[in-house]
Formats: sequence, C-alpha cells, structure tokens
Amino acid sequence: MLEPRKDVKWPKKLPRIQSRQEAVAICKELCRIQFIHRSDKQGKGQLTMSRNRDFDETAYFTWIYEGNQAFSHMMTGVLIAGFLFCTCFPIWPTFLKVFVWYLSVSLLIFIFFLVTSRGAIFLSVWILGYDFWVLPNLFDEQLGFVESFKPVVSFEKTREGQLQYRIGIAVAVGSFCYWAVTQPSEFDGFKQGQVDFIKDLYAGTLLSDMSQKDKEDIDKPRMPTLEDLLRKLDSSDDEEELTEEEEAERLLDNLVEDEDENIEDEDEDF
Repeated sequence: MLEPRKDVKWPKKLPRIQSRQEAVAICKELCRIQFIHRSDKQGKGQLTMSRNRDFDETAYFTWIYEGNQAFSHMMTGVLIAGFLFCTCFPIWPTFLKVFVWYLSVSLLIFIFFLVTSRGAIFLSVWILGYDFWVLPNLFDEQLGFVESFKPVVSFEKTREGQLQYRIGIAVAVGSFCYWAVTQPSEFDGFKQGQVDFIKDLYAGTLLSDMSQKDKEDIDKPRMPTLEDLLRKLDSSDDEEELTEEEEAERLLDNLVEDEDENIEDEDEDF
C-alpha cells in the first residue's frame, strides 16, 4: 500500500498513503469492519480463517469482496413483492385466478404424465435386462437446473442378480394387460373416471371458491331475503303442526289408559 509494485497503477481518485503508520491504521480499520480477516497458512496455496483478529504486518490476510450487490437487492425485492402478491390471492380478479388455476392444473398433469411415462419406459426396457432412463438426472437435488436435463437419455446393462425381480415385474405387467383386455367394462370405467377427474380439474368444480363473491358482497347489508323469510315461516308452521299432532296423540294415549284402568276395576269388583 505504501510502495506498490511497478506494474500496479494507483487509482487516480484514491489518495496516496504518505506514511507507514497511516497504512497500518488503515489495515487495522479494515480488520475492525471485517473487510479483511486474518488467515493461517495450512499448506501450499491453502489458507484458513484465524481466530486472532488483530492486525500483524507479518501475517496473512484475506480480502473479503462480495461484489456489486445491486442484483442481489433487486432479486430480494422481487421475492418480497412476489410473496405479498401471492398472499393477496383471495382478492385477485377472477380472470387472474382462473389463469393461475389453469396453469397449475396443466403443470400438475404434465409432471404426472412425465413421471408415469418415464417409469413405464424404464420398466419395459428393464424387463429385457437394460436400464434405460429418459432424463436420468431430472430429480437430482445436487445438480443445477440446466444440469438436471443432461444427458437426455442413459442406456446401461442391468446389474447381475436381478433376474427374479425382472420376472416378477413381467408377470405383474402381463397380469394387468390380461385384466385390461378381459375386463373391458371395469377398465373403461377406470379410464372414464380419470377423464372426468381431469375435466373437473379444469372446470374448477372440485374446489369451491367463494372469495370473489364475498368480496363483491362485503359492503352489502346482511338482510334476509323474501325466500329466507318464507322458508322460515314454513318451517315454523311445520313445527306447530307437529306439536298439535303430538298433543292429540298424547290425549288419545291418556284416554286409552283411563279406559284400561276402568276395565280392570270392573273385573276386580266381579
């Protein structure tokens, strides 16, 4: 810092350091604010962070530079805005909620068919003694997004000792195919059920959404309608009629009991 190398150009906007004491003071301040930290040499070209944070002219120091943080701050702001946007889902407009619903359902169906087709292709080839995967690294959590799609396919010979398992899977697949052919009505019902399920997903009839209606009626007074009043009157009339019928049955039962008691008294007199 005090005497830079000849091949190093000193920045024009940066003032020159005039004395050794000034350079030491600057280095101590950099250590205090943790722009640099003291390191210990472990091997050739290897440094580890030291517990001693004091500045020493003979020690090794590592410069900590995180670079321009503008992009990081921008992505943090986008993340916060996206979180707030998702939490406001109940008050989204209808067309936006319908778009998100269709997008989510389409993505869910695509992932389901992708996983199912990968498994079916693998089992079909594995029975023959080979491991054939489409996108073998698709679900590898240790790889990045681009690396997860490389390679597109992998083809290897199956390891020894899996013959009995391949025979069992072949029998199971053959049994399923035989059931699908010999029991077309049951298989067709199963297939139609899946088709109806997908239609209900896209139609949005599996889950009811009342948030939009509640938002539209939030300022309306909660007064009973004419239909509600008539329904309430009908229910009250039914209760009164039921009460009168019960009272009549009770009186009839009392008369029958009194008649039975009179007959018993007459029998005792005789």
